[in-house]
Amino acid sequence: MTMQRNAAARVVPLVLLGVAAMPVGATNGDQMPGLSAIQNGMAGAVVAAPQDAATVLVNPAGMAELNAKELRVDLGVGFLSPPRRVNGFESDSNLYMMPAGAMNLRIDDRLTFGMGLGGVSGMGVDFADTAPAPGNQTVVTTKQFFKVSPGFAYRIDDRLALGATFNINYQSLAISNPAFTLPQTQGFGWGLTAGVVWKAADALQFGAAWSSKQRMDALEWNTAAGKFAMRMDAPQTLALGVGWRPAKDLLVAADVKRIWFSKVLGSVALERPAGYAGPIPAAMPFGWSDQTVFALAVQKDMGDRMQLRAGFNYGKSPIEPADVNANIGSLAVVEKHLALGLTRRFGEKVTGSLSWVHAFRNSVTSDVAPFNTIELKQNIVNFQLGYQF
Repeated sequence: MTMQRNAAARVVPLVLLGVAAMPVGATNGDQMPGLSAIQNGMAGAVVAAPQDAATVLVNPAGMAELNAKELRVDLGVGFLSPPRRVNGFESDSNLYMMPAGAMNLRIDDRLTFGMGLGGVSGMGVDFADTAPAPGNQTVVTTKQFFKVSPGFAYRIDDRLALGATFNINYQSLAISNPAFTLPQTQGFGWGLTAGVVWKAADALQFGAAWSSKQRMDALEWNTAAGKFAMRMDAPQTLALGVGWRPAKDLLVAADVKRIWFSKVLGSVALERPAGYAGPIPAAMPFGWSDQTVFALAVQKDMGDRMQLRAGFNYGKSPIEPADVNANIGSLAVVEKHLALGLTRRFGEKVTGSLSWVHAFRNSVTSDVAPFNTIELKQNIVNFQLGYQF
């Protein structure tokens, strides 16, 4: 029992990022594969083949590729169900809402302005018990990360477009376990995203998108023992993609993405009051590894008004067996994702889209005592309305 209580005391809060104080679940580590029904229906393979205004949040150069003459607006909402278990014990709070939206405004044939906002990553848990030992080993964590990204795309010529955004980030965090409780607090930060889309031929184009490390303010907690502070940045990412149209009504897209989790979630230092000797640790050793994500999707036009999509997304869990005991509050271990989606055109200006992403169950067991097992699977349904003219 002592070993289990010590493990609970080391619980860390790699948790949930969300929108408007609503938590979002993890998929590729703590990163969402897409922020709209169209992006999720493509399993996140959209860097070289953008189709909606939400490209401003992924590859801003993609705004130049959309066929809107003056304006494109996409608004949507997602619902995520992420059943989670630790040692067979189930987490409560298994349904989350994820709104997102974006707008692209065409200034002229070369320049497009845009803005997008939404929750881009995260994870959280709400366990009444986590250990097969007497007593309730409660663990509750909530982390929320919201991004607003104004930016532009500029078409150099008929084959090349560049884009960039300035990211304004909001983050909040709460931690509660048997050893200590740190209530919800918040901080702001910033980062940059840049992208390119290059059309090599009429049926083939390539894309790339880079996002800097998102530098966040320190999260601070005032307690009876004094002030605690922790800086938790979001990782740098680099994605490369290809979009190929072997036929006019068929699109094949593939992306590979590198996420540098180890630089921000390897070990996170926690500033403590001078002379503090209580249970709150000086560092949280999450131990996350960098992750490479592969996404492949196919889209088929069914006449002039319907598109069907299917895709697969894979990224090895950034949490390895040696780090399980440090991630009881952050069960971001799913690896394989199946995606399905469709878009229906209701007229010249309005479209509706729907997607479903299933993350297959995956579990990781600690290879050091105590031998805890963390487990996660997910289902995500997204609805989206698009308007353009």
